[in-house]
Amino acid sequence: MKDFLRREYSFLRRPLNLASRLILLVAAGLLVAAVFLPLWKIHLVAPQYREGLVLDIYTHKLVGGNNGQDLHEINVLNHYIGMKSLQQADFVEMKWMPFAFGVFVLLALRGAVIGRMSSLVDLLVLFLYFTAFSLGSFYHRLYTYGHDLDPRAPMTIEPFTPVMIGSQKLANFVQTSLPQSGAYLIGLFPLLIFAAMWCSRKEEL
Repeated sequence: MKDFLRREYSFLRRPLNLASRLILLVAAGLLVAAVFLPLWKIHLVAPQYREGLVLDIYTHKLVGGNNGQDLHEINVLNHYIGMKSLQQADFVEMKWMPFAFGVFVLLALRGAVIGRMSSLVDLLVLFLYFTAFSLGSFYHRLYTYGHDLDPRAPMTIEPFTPVMIGSQKLANFVQTSLPQSGAYLIGLFPLLIFAAMWCSRKEEL
């Protein structure tokens, strides 16, 4: 047990080489870019909407296609089935998520400056927890929107959960939900942290 703890302590104190520090800088830059790119796209297609209705989800805003008109149309459809309208003000996550990304960028830069393996381990664990929490929150919000339906709505449908990834048929609509460029950049972040750790795995104290 003492040997194991000694090895772990030695690993956490291991310095980072130049390659690892440069990888951390790239990771920080990708996370900054992700804030300004769409994370998710929801696309609705029906006979009366042959070109489809598009909703892009960013870390800090909802953007409907056709200069915002698509979001209005989606909310009109939601009203008919008793679903709550999509309002940016209701998404509390959008008020703090950009700041959370800023914290991770600062931690990545801190790791590049301090240059210790322990900084990378802390950053990776925190980011994986944040990612799991965010995806869980997203799924819960989809579930809530699809199950808290107004029974007085003009059209009655069975409660449902909008699909998070993939396509599903809802009445005469086909809903497709897929991650976008911002989400892919976020997915690259922990992989780059792993790469930085790998590059310095044999560095001597």
